Amino acid sequence: MISEVKMDYRVAPSRLEGSVRIPGSKSHTIRALICALYADGESIIRHPLISADTLSARGMVELLGAEISDDGDSWRVRGGSISAPKEIIDVGNSGTALYFGIAAASIARTEISFNGDHQICRRSAGPLLDALSSMGVDVKSTEGCTPLSVCGPIKGGTASIHAVTSQYLSALLLAAPRAAGDTVIEVPLLNEKPYIEMTLRWLERCGIEYENDNFRRFRIPGGQMFKTFDVSIPADFSSAAFFLVGGAITGGPVTLEGLDYNDSQGDKRVAEILSDMGASVKINENSITVTGTLKRGGDYDLNEIPDALPILSIAGCFAPGKTVLGNVAHARIKETDRIAVMRSVIMALGGLSAEREDGLVIDYSPLLGGEIEGHGDHRIIMSGAIAGAASDRGVYIKKTDAVSVTFPGFADLLRRCGGILEEI
Repeated sequence: MISEVKMDYRVAPSRLEGSVRIPGSKSHTIRALICALYADGESIIRHPLISADTLSARGMVELLGAEISDDGDSWRVRGGSISAPKEIIDVGNSGTALYFGIAAASIARTEISFNGDHQICRRSAGPLLDALSSMGVDVKSTEGCTPLSVCGPIKGGTASIHAVTSQYLSALLLAAPRAAGDTVIEVPLLNEKPYIEMTLRWLERCGIEYENDNFRRFRIPGGQMFKTFDVSIPADFSSAAFFLVGGAITGGPVTLEGLDYNDSQGDKRVAEILSDMGASVKINENSITVTGTLKRGGDYDLNEIPDALPILSIAGCFAPGKTVLGNVAHARIKETDRIAVMRSVIMALGGLSAEREDGLVIDYSPLLGGEIEGHGDHRIIMSGAIAGAASDRGVYIKKTDAVSVTFPGFADLLRRCGGILEEI
């Protein structure tokens, strides 16, 4: 398991350059675990991301009945049936594990309960629970939050889901093939569309039939069984975004290896945004190289890539003119209200930023440095570290242990490409 070590970061001004290999995708790793749980037989997940979130998901899948063994840099997962554990499933800080796990548990005929850390207990699963209830699942919760329980079996039918987070819809799409009857899912609202495209690719990989009417209506035949698979997890563009921006605002060049630009991950668009802002971006078959500096700000719709808001707001500070990051109100319901928190971070470091209901406006204001809180949010912490490298005086970040949620090797990789980071 990833150990939780309380520490702070001190990041001094430094030029990032060189080559680093980005670890595997959290989103792909957790989808692979869920699909392997649903598949009857043994699946192999090669090069999974090892982080607090993925280990929470792995533990959850084991409690739901999968048998998992380690084989070098691979996980062997034997699935096929869902069973109820004796204990409450604790998903830690992983919203993805919670939502996908709730839907998986709805396949069982006995009550299964979930809980998580203090942040998870504030993140509502209400829209997903309402959809499952309409499909025959018995749901018990307080205002849609953990602690909660579900009891199936999921029967199918028609459900409507407001996908404020795409994870609600992905959870339903993955579980619906295992329902007894056919399922129709109406989607009046969809944020983060690329993550749904990723989920659909996993359904196709596992031999699942479905109909997609322009991402507004899905029909999934019931009684389907997932096929087993042997898959290597691609590198994570969400993690790469910090180093892409680092190269663009400290000078670079930074080359990130292991990235497949043909993959369905939405955060690959960060490279396009940096190019539009004037950085030199070279996309190769399995790598991306970024060299600074930024020449202009811009107006960017982040609806599909809300996780990029924190680090792109740092980029905006170093882009001449004005940068607008909009249509991303759902960034407020992540681990923190990332719109409000990033405005406070930028202002604390000497930058200029204004908060909108659906995003941020950042004026050109190269950061001076200073001290900030980590807010228990891995993306806030890593964005602060990149800001420290590009700032005049450096940045001290308090309480950085949350980085282990998705990127436990972040500090080492930052130092490997020239970042001066001290763990205190």
